[in-house]
Amino acid sequence: MLERVKPLDALLTESNAPEADLTAVEAPTTLKKTLGPVSLMAMGVGAIIGTGIFVLTGVAAAKYTGPSLTISFIIAGVVSIFAALCYSEVASRVPVAGSAYTFTYASLGERFAWIIGWALVLEYALGAATVSVGWSGYFTSLMSHIGWQIPQYLQHNMWDTGPSGEPLHGFMNLPAFLIIGVIGTLLYRGTHESAMVNNVIVTFKVCVVLFFIAIGAGHVNQANWTPYFPFGWGGTLFGAFFVFFAYIGFDAVSTAAEESVNPKRDMPIGIIGSLAICTVLYIIVAAILTGIVSYTHLNVPQPVAYAIDQIPRLGAASALISVGAIAGLTTVLLVMMFGQIRVFYAMSRDGLLPPVFAKLHPKFRTPGLSTVLFTIFIAIVAAFTPISLLGSLTNMGTLAAFILVAIAVPILRNRYPNSTGFSVPFGKWLIPILSAVSAFALIVAGPLLSTGIGHIIGIPIPWFGFIVWLLIGLPIYFIYGRSHSKLAGR
Repeated sequence: MLERVKPLDALLTESNAPEADLTAVEAPTTLKKTLGPVSLMAMGVGAIIGTGIFVLTGVAAAKYTGPSLTISFIIAGVVSIFAALCYSEVASRVPVAGSAYTFTYASLGERFAWIIGWALVLEYALGAATVSVGWSGYFTSLMSHIGWQIPQYLQHNMWDTGPSGEPLHGFMNLPAFLIIGVIGTLLYRGTHESAMVNNVIVTFKVCVVLFFIAIGAGHVNQANWTPYFPFGWGGTLFGAFFVFFAYIGFDAVSTAAEESVNPKRDMPIGIIGSLAICTVLYIIVAAILTGIVSYTHLNVPQPVAYAIDQIPRLGAASALISVGAIAGLTTVLLVMMFGQIRVFYAMSRDGLLPPVFAKLHPKFRTPGLSTVLFTIFIAIVAAFTPISLLGSLTNMGTLAAFILVAIAVPILRNRYPNSTGFSVPFGKWLIPILSAVSAFALIVAGPLLSTGIGHIIGIPIPWFGFIVWLLIGLPIYFIYGRSHSKLAGR
């Protein structure tokens, strides 16, 4: 299982090919270095602040946690902090596109790299679909405020239900489908342009979150916090598993390592800085949200705007929240789709997928074909799949990646003792072990202990979906990837 470990010098050579090589007849396969520490931190904040605050808080509180959603965010945040430290070390020492996939390839070998790369494809693709559904909810809410009502059957898919569980008789989520197309077009144009748009929107949405905190804090009804654990500790633990989706953004920053100007310095700043800012905001917003509205009424895709709507004479504030949420979720989509395409690009460049997916556009220097294909795929999934199912499946890929990145830290230090970059505190064992164990505990305890999720043939849906995805991917590796890998002859 540990065969075909990709040498670090080979990874670094690929990501730092001389510019002269880009004029060759063949399409270029090196990415342009344009991202500094501010853009990387904004990328992390752009991905983290959005889904957790504006979308998943409502579903999680209504179905799994109740007011103990705050505890769920704290648990998920602790797991994320351990993982962020591990990501910071490996991203600064292995500054190559591909995130956990590349780190695993350089430490545990090709088979584990394929498994985690395939899991990351699931994570980012379904993550983007999840976010687009939330984006659609806020967009339709904003449109209703200005008097333009999108038909109900074009706001929801066939499985969506309302705040009280009533069927909504939808057909497809058209706004979610369309926003995915817009983001895909922007990413096709280039990383630098996408980063500039992201920086502007991130500043605006952080201001909107602070505005919600300032307005909402004065309208908290403490009676809404009782009972605090309506679904028991099992629900709270599954809530931590479910809202873990909200922290995905910091690991998406690591997919941009190859496009960072100075990754050894900038990657830790981007990853740890963005996570620290967002964790504090998440906990505060979760407490205020469940204090304004009873958790039983929060099963909506736009919970923050819905909560503000329940406060008399604050209709304009709700519209502003919706605008901020739309902006925030747009940046989340940008980073999610960016990360997914970069992972697929890295796998193709290594020969595990057909080389056409590593071919870059001659002008924009972006993976053009991958961008187009996954834009179409994600848009279709977003239009026809329930948000709760999408969020749960996304988290399985995320947590699996966290476990392997934690394992990669001591292996990389032993294998390449002279490599330089950020180092996790307290030595090479303590933090990685805490990260791997806590992530594994969340995978097992969350779905197993919760009574609020469905099962297929006795298996919790998140586990079942992840297993099916791996069963689809492994034959691709053994039929194509193993024989076409660039390490096949070594």
